[in-house]
Amino acid sequence: DPILEEMVSEVLTEVPAQPLSFMIAWLRKRSGLAAVSDQQSLQAKNRALKQELKQIKASIEEAGNALVADDKDEEEEEEEDDDDDCDELPESFRKPEGQMKGARQSVSAEAYGQWNQKKAFTPPTYAKNEDQKNRLKSTLQKSFMFSALEAHDFETIIMAMKEVPMKAGEMVIKEGDDGDFLFVIEKGSLECIKKIDGADKVVKVCDPGDVFGELALLYNCPRAASVVAKGDCVCWQLDRESFNHIVKDSAAKKRNKYENFLKSVALISSIDAYERSQIADALVPETFNKGDTVVRQDEPGDKFYIVEETRPRNEIS
Repeated sequence: DPILEEMVSEVLTEVPAQPLSFMIAWLRKRSGLAAVSDQQSLQAKNRALKQELKQIKASIEEAGNALVADDKDEEEEEEEDDDDDCDELPESFRKPEGQMKGARQSVSAEAYGQWNQKKAFTPPTYAKNEDQKNRLKSTLQKSFMFSALEAHDFETIIMAMKEVPMKAGEMVIKEGDDGDFLFVIEKGSLECIKKIDGADKVVKVCDPGDVFGELALLYNCPRAASVVAKGDCVCWQLDRESFNHIVKDSAAKKRNKYENFLKSVALISSIDAYERSQIADALVPETFNKGDTVVRQDEPGDKFYIVEETRPRNEIS
């Protein structure tokens, strides 16, 4: 028998101390029993490791759920604390006014509560002769922001404005600064300049009747552009408090209405917010009845129209 001869040869070669045990082990190895046993042992270890991995995974999931529940409880407690503390004066409002200059960096509206009572407002008054009043009234009536004011508010604004002469090349507003005033141009022209790709570029030229500097007051944000006088100018200055109490609400509603409308106009929907606000300010509503001629062929065109609303004839009173 070749296997028996091979086993005997191994025994004679190795000369084991326990020949019987040696031969049994040799026969197991020769028949493959040892390999099967080792394979079964590895499979058993794998099963044990998989079971242990499942237990660890379950423990991790349980711990994660517990952490999420704790976070929710903490958020609810923080919200309750915020509600409890809403009557206290916020820390930023305790700072002196001089230290608040750097804080006006986000777009926001005035908030009022027990910690910030809305006080009675008395606008400033700058004496003016009849000529100045008439000049200023004529100038303000060209501006969308002031033309819709009621007679009493319009008169209050006229008296609250201060005449400011400007020299050629004078920088009236610097981009990024805080803003406490807006200006209405009576005479002269000024350039609005923005930094675009690191270079100063003129984005708009303001002429008599135009308003500039109002964005910082409307949205409580830094100056959107620098403004420089092209030549000698005469402007009228209005302070933030007077603007907020008299003009802001009506102006903001009108501007938001037209800005939202402009977003739906495909031709100009891709322009940025600053440019859209400038177009909104320039819009003048016009009403036409059935049969009216809006534009005539071959006539020179100095304006274009955007249809805001159409109504059937039976809805027009």
